Order: sequence, then C-alpha cells, then structure tokens
Amino acid sequence: MTIFLILTAAGFIFLLASLALGDLFDHLSLGVLSADAGTDGVGLIDSRIISIFLTAFGAFGAIGMRIGFGVVISSLLGVAGGVVLGGVAFYFGRLLYHQQASSSVGAHQLIGRIAEVTVTIQPGAVGQISCRVGEERVEKLARVAGHTEIKPGVIVLIEEVSNEAVIVSPYDGP
Repeated sequence: MTIFLILTAAGFIFLLASLALGDLFDHLSLGVLSADAGTDGVGLIDSRIISIFLTAFGAFGAIGMRIGFGVVISSLLGVAGGVVLGGVAFYFGRLLYHQQASSSVGAHQLIGRIAEVTVTIQPGAVGQISCRVGEERVEKLARVAGHTEIKPGVIVLIEEVSNEAVIVSPYDGP
C-alpha cells in the first residue's frame, strides 16, 4: 500500500511540475522522448501523460489494496486505471491541439486579392488598404504599382508583397 501511495504522490508532484512548466522532457533537452512530432501536439511519451499514468497507477493500486486485493491484482488495476486516464488525457490534449486556430494571415494569402484603399496612396509613398481574408479583416501598408495617386474608397488588386507593404494597382473588375 505504501509503495502505491508514494507512486501517487510522486506522479502528482511530477504532474504539477509538468502543468506549470510544460513538457519537462523539452526542458531537460530530452526532445527525442517527447514524441509529439509537431503534428498532434501531445505525444504518448509526454511528461504530462506519464505523470497522469503514474498518479492513476498509484491511486488505483492503493484502492485495490484497500479493498483487499493482492499486490498482483492491485497492480493490474493500477495499470488499467493508468492506461485509461492517460489515454483520456492524451486524446483530450490532441483534441485541444487540433482546435487551435491561428488568426495571422500570411503575406502569400494576400496576393491576387481585392482590397479597398483606406488611406490615400501617393506615388512613391505609403498608404493603407483593407482586405478580407475569410472572416478576418486585414489592414496593410500599401504602395502603388504605377505613378498614379489612389484615393480612399478605390478598389485595388494586391499584386505582390514587399518587405513592409503590399504593392497594389487599381482594380478594373473581371
């Protein structure tokens, strides 16, 4: 019984440290052990998943011992509880990771889009345009491709992206 309680306490302390600091394997330069592979966000060999398994293993093992099961049955009960709770945490972490969204719009997504001038664009100077990408409104600094002034309210076509601004030209329609 004492071993199971020690494992529960150790797992719980490890879990608290993992929750506060993130994946401890990353902080310990053990990135090889953190099998998140950058695609699912949470790996099976993740310090948080392992600590949940360890905590559940100790707790379910201690419960088994308290009920009166032997060491072997209590250990099997601990393994089963650890696998179930670790699995729930793993799949819940993956679900949360896949629900993340990025609100940033890449410059490559702007090329070829229609926008509206919001601040006058003088030849050789910078103005501003407003463009919709999906549900997001993007405001960008803009330069004119030719030598004409473009007033606010004029619809333009984003032709290319330079360092700090997009290059636009008046849009004549399809």
